[in-house]
Amino acid sequence: MELCVYWLHCAPMPTWIEHLLAMLSLPQYSLGAVFVVSFVSATLLPLGSEPVVFGLIRLNPELFWPVIWTATVGNTLGGMLNWFLGYSALFVVEKYHHHTEKHMRVLVWLEKLGPKACLLSWLPVVGDPLCGVAGWLKLPFWPCLAYMALGKFARYVVMTTVLFGLFGA
Repeated sequence: MELCVYWLHCAPMPTWIEHLLAMLSLPQYSLGAVFVVSFVSATLLPLGSEPVVFGLIRLNPELFWPVIWTATVGNTLGGMLNWFLGYSALFVVEKYHHHTEKHMRVLVWLEKLGPKACLLSWLPVVGDPLCGVAGWLKLPFWPCLAYMALGKFARYVVMTTVLFGLFGA
């Protein structure tokens, strides 16, 4: 019998994890999982919600719209958390950060675009920080929320439709 050098790799999965995964795969609990993953992925933490959204819809096609709406709400609320963090950070950044010319051009462009810039919040890498910058620039909350939700909703619908086209239903 081989000795396991790394006990973590050789140990069986704890029972509670198996039960948790089984519970989260059930339709009545999976929307909660989609919400949490979508929320967290909209923050500055590196996590993607697309595999969860697509996987759940693939397993339960009848949940297409509930999953899309749940992911949109979770992702939008995570984006608004970034907005609030940016709004709160305004005073700290102003005190300790000196803007370069490039930063100033981007800030002027974002101020000119206004809340409509939040339509781009769905973009990978730049979308989540963009929500924080919107708060930092004190762009109006409600219009930012509306544009952010619209962009994120469109992303989930398009992304899921494309994935179904590529991988079939």
